[in-house]
Amino acid sequence: MEEFGIAAGQRVAVIWDGSSPVEALKGLVDSVRASVGADGRVAVENVNQLSQSAHRESSFDVILSGVVPGSTAQHSAEVLAEIARILKPGGRVLLKEPVVTESDNNSGIKTAAKLPAALTLSGLVEVKELQKEPLTAEEAQSVREHLGYQGNDLLIVQMEGRKPNFEVGSSSQLKLSFAKKTSPSGKPSVDPATAKLWTLSASDMNDEEMDLLDSDELLDSEDLKKPDPASLRAPSCKEKGKKKACKNCTCGLAEELEQEKKSSQPKSACGNCYLGDAFRCASCPYLGMPAFKPGEKILLKENQLHDA
Repeated sequence: MEEFGIAAGQRVAVIWDGSSPVEALKGLVDSVRASVGADGRVAVENVNQLSQSAHRESSFDVILSGVVPGSTAQHSAEVLAEIARILKPGGRVLLKEPVVTESDNNSGIKTAAKLPAALTLSGLVEVKELQKEPLTAEEAQSVREHLGYQGNDLLIVQMEGRKPNFEVGSSSQLKLSFAKKTSPSGKPSVDPATAKLWTLSASDMNDEEMDLLDSDELLDSEDLKKPDPASLRAPSCKEKGKKKACKNCTCGLAEELEQEKKSSQPKSACGNCYLGDAFRCASCPYLGMPAFKPGEKILLKENQLHDA
């Protein structure tokens, strides 16, 4: 068929819907079969059952959808995706669909601008509009019956699209070269001016015009002073007037507190420990030691410290 560009030996799918007149559908199928000949194949599918068909991917050279005279088929995103799946790489799809001229409608009918976008989003390329014309009286009546649209701003648009020359999910190795250019000697080439800028030879060290800095001269007397350990402590080392070391203390406060804990002596509960054994409790850690003056520092061995 010259109208649709169908050649002998091709595999063609004709998609119809409930609005397609039976006689017109039969006449279209007979014409397609005559064009493809004995070596070709023609499959007829309902648009609502297309996704349940058993066609494998890349099965058809040409797909005709909604082109039956008097048809007002609508193509959902799922239908367009299925068409793209069963179409061969490089294959063509030709479809007709009624569109509205106003974008602010709630009918679900696409606009003339959204139809080509829907074909592109389904994976087709080279999408173009072949024809746009007002609906015939028969087509307008079909829209009112099958789509329930009562407006008068409808047009019938014929679109064409192609599947890319590769299958969905196919891959190809890219030949990329990231090799660095090297000199004939095998070493990377260096700009002489750049090399001279970053090179310091022995003769440069003896050059009177070469101004070299002594690193010790960069330090002043304040830099050489030993810092006060208290100044190195973080502000959080002292909370609410009580010294408390941080979890990961690095200023020495944790060691200082630990040392204070070790050197601290138990405090007398009765206040009579210094008077001697006659006045001491049975659990007093000073038992057996001579009396001492109040406030005198007494060192106890570790084995003398025990719970009461």
